[in-house]
Amino acid sequence: MDAKPGRATTVSPIRVIGCGALAREIRAVCEAARLHHVDLTCLPAIWHNHPERIAPGVRKAIHQARAEGFERIYVAYAECGTGGELDKVCREEGVERIAGPHCYSFFAGNDRFAGWEDDLDAFFLTDFLARQFDAFVVEPLGLRKHPELRDMYFGNYRKLIYLSQQEDPELQKKAKKAAQFLDLKYEYRFTGYGGLETALQEA
Repeated sequence: MDAKPGRATTVSPIRVIGCGALAREIRAVCEAARLHHVDLTCLPAIWHNHPERIAPGVRKAIHQARAEGFERIYVAYAECGTGGELDKVCREEGVERIAGPHCYSFFAGNDRFAGWEDDLDAFFLTDFLARQFDAFVVEPLGLRKHPELRDMYFGNYRKLIYLSQQEDPELQKKAKKAAQFLDLKYEYRFTGYGGLETALQEA
């Protein structure tokens, strides 16, 4: 039924369970699209270094959301290396997640990313990883203390591709510095929020 003239329509709140690496982007999309009914909770971004924690963490967050009275729940995670466990949790709990194997794919567009066959030897950065390169790449791999490990981890990569969500010159400098540190060719591609924006609006 259409709303009566002069009467505001209300939208039931939705709990979005997001990856901490997407928190800034999710908030930006919600602000721009006026998705004020979105209630965001984020799980630790560092879990990407421990993907076995993601699926059980999401299940716990789903149960918590329901205990708080949320009837609508959406998972803002891609598959993220869980080996199908996250999809299993989503099926069992009856919730949907954003489509895609990882955030690089849905930022670029899943179909578009799948067609980048010349980039199979590329290491990707997002805005988050450009900001947090030391904390999420260099330090966990021990590359400062043991620089000889760089070629062991990255010797099969040919280039670093920075997929940016916002055109920020400072982040571009950080991404270039990361490419230099890894001794990789640098490429910049602006994606915007891509599939993240579409998924949140449709959810």
